[in-house]
Amino acid sequence: MEHTSQACMEACINCMEACNHCFTKCLEESAQHDLSGCIRLDRECADICALAAKAMQTDSPFIKEICTLCADICETCGTECEKHDQDHCQACAKSCYACAEQCRSMAAA
Repeated sequence: MEHTSQACMEACINCMEACNHCFTKCLEESAQHDLSGCIRLDRECADICALAAKAMQTDSPFIKEICTLCADICETCGTECEKHDQDHCQACAKSCYACAEQCRSMAAA
């Protein structure tokens, strides 16, 4: 379980960073209104990833529930980011899907 926890924590931190980067880059785009869904989900996803990483670090009794919710939010964010051609959105989507996979494994452990 320790290896699963470490891999999941790393995926959460990577996803949080990708979402924060995507969020910042989306705000710089001229067509922000087209990216409003992406911007909103980037914030949600970064926040839940930070919480999930912290929950694993502190051995929270709610790890399974938090990781399940994190996976759901990551998948939703990934689906939204994937719709946009910007490199930062595509990179974010990839990171979101990787995090969702790790969180599902962690929740099932």
